Amino acid sequence: MVIHDYLVTQEIVGDWDGQEEEVAERMNEIYHTMYDLAGEDIETEVLEQLLALIWDTWIGQEAIADIETEDIYDWCKHVLDNPEQHLQSEE
Repeated sequence: MVIHDYLVTQEIVGDWDGQEEEVAERMNEIYHTMYDLAGEDIETEVLEQLLALIWDTWIGQEAIADIETEDIYDWCKHVLDNPEQHLQSEE
């Protein structure tokens, strides 16, 4: 799995009234944090679903441009500790 497949650019995040660079940086920080915190024993499919969850959860949130690193870490840690709360069963 390659984390760079998930990273975004200013063009991908869309119009954020001049904050496109900040939004792209924060999104990428969330992707990197989730990837780095995931243990080596995590199933690839689960990690892929969690990484996809990042876009679905954050791209529409106005707070994304100003979210702090500590809050990103806390959110990623919570999601990794409780994946069943965030992922829908494929069954």
